[in-house]
Amino acid sequence: MELRKYQEEARESIQQEWAEGRKKTLLVLPTGCGKTIVFAKVIEDRVRMGERVLVLAHRSELLDQASDKLFKSTGLQTSLEKASSTSIGSWNRVVVGSVQTLQQPKRLAKFEKDHFDSIVVDEAHHCISDGYQRVLSHFDSANVLGVTATPDRGDMRNLGIYFDSLAYEYTLPQAIKEGYLSPIKALTIPLNLDLSSVSMSQGDFKASDVGNALDPYLEQIANEMMEHCKDKKTVVFLPLVNTSKKFRDILNSKGFKAAEVNGESKDRAEVLEDFENGKYNVLCNSMLLTEGWDCPSVDCVVVLRPTKVRSLYSQMVGRGTRLHPGKTHLLLLDFLWHTEKHELCRPAHLIAENEEVAKAMVERTEENTGAEFELLELEEVAKEDVTAQREEALAKQLAEMRKRKRKLVDPLQFEMSIHAEDLTSYVPSFGWEMSPPSDKQLQTLERLGIMPDEIGNAGKAQKILDRLSKRQNEGLTTPKQIRLLERYGFRNVGMWQFEAASKLINRIAANGWRVPRTIDVHSYQGE
Repeated sequence: MELRKYQEEARESIQQEWAEGRKKTLLVLPTGCGKTIVFAKVIEDRVRMGERVLVLAHRSELLDQASDKLFKSTGLQTSLEKASSTSIGSWNRVVVGSVQTLQQPKRLAKFEKDHFDSIVVDEAHHCISDGYQRVLSHFDSANVLGVTATPDRGDMRNLGIYFDSLAYEYTLPQAIKEGYLSPIKALTIPLNLDLSSVSMSQGDFKASDVGNALDPYLEQIANEMMEHCKDKKTVVFLPLVNTSKKFRDILNSKGFKAAEVNGESKDRAEVLEDFENGKYNVLCNSMLLTEGWDCPSVDCVVVLRPTKVRSLYSQMVGRGTRLHPGKTHLLLLDFLWHTEKHELCRPAHLIAENEEVAKAMVERTEENTGAEFELLELEEVAKEDVTAQREEALAKQLAEMRKRKRKLVDPLQFEMSIHAEDLTSYVPSFGWEMSPPSDKQLQTLERLGIMPDEIGNAGKAQKILDRLSKRQNEGLTTPKQIRLLERYGFRNVGMWQFEAASKLINRIAANGWRVPRTIDVHSYQGE
């Protein structure tokens, strides 16, 4: 199988990271970009080197998918480590293993710590959990590849606790621009859904509370879908099984051909196949289909399970991003969730490069509810808005800085004026001296007339503050007097008395802020 350019780059980068000693590395590819194919080829490379490899996942669908792709793309057979199935004694060099099974102490004890040379963790954003860590720490000498589709920077920071590096990242915007994933159009529906009373559980909105909050709006949402999704193949994500079943019934009463699947559905495989073959045009589920299920013909996704977790949001939307003949784009219905306490994921967060751009995108969609926005085009417009706002804010900031600088003395000018070689040549010695100046130090320096921006450490800031205090006690000139008089050309003002400088400034002010003709600025000594 010939890999796409980015897939081959990813494969080479992973091998390079391991070769250079970064044993725990990450691969980030959007849903639909062939992460399983990439790690299958990486595994093939390692098996050719004589290694034994473990593919670790938390769901049967992911294990089956990995085993299937490995065989189809490389010809490698796999053994299964799950429940009563074991790989012990197998000739196969690759094992696909359930983390729920392998984390059991008795099961883990059957394997030597160096049994596997490399481990691939599918859906790696789960791997910080105790179960995964128990398995990974047992095989602590193995190279580890974590594979994830998450765009969530919060997840990346958390994964950074365990992983040493990011071997390769291919972004959703790149994949869309290069024609490997479907363009996404977001349609914001002017329907305010109140989440202000919904509580939190494990960092996200509590599913039972969301179900209760959502219930009164199901009829209205179905009506909106009648208008926008009638001719679409749609997947709907809901918070609870009961809510999912209720919504299926409402949709069917309005003429849709809707089905529902959940973790207890005995006919799940049959329903999914019938949906894929067109018997149903809407599939409702309670978070069952976020991972390991592919149906490329899906061209509409409705997220009725609001979330703060971008990896979860990305997985839901990812069910519709694959290419399919006749499919022009994915339609993503976006509702106006009202929440006072917490930010939640919106379509903008899928592709925005930062929070500023995401916010600008959200504002535009909310100002134009009922209009479809192509997300990449919307991001370009939002970037321009953010750039213009930044430039305007920067211009104001620079003007304020210029105004501020006119009132403050550069610390080097102050040091030279008072002949303070000890300050000019100061180098911090101790830890606290090397740390940045405190806010209190910076505020005090500015209040006393010193521009604090150029003072790089706490030790230097404290030395200047001590010198200013000493000068005040000795009745010597202040930084502001130095700045003003040296602007007129007076010399060595730092060595003058405060009273002498004050009298001279009063004379200059009385003369219309001009130096009196009787005074020579070059020779005046500040008597």
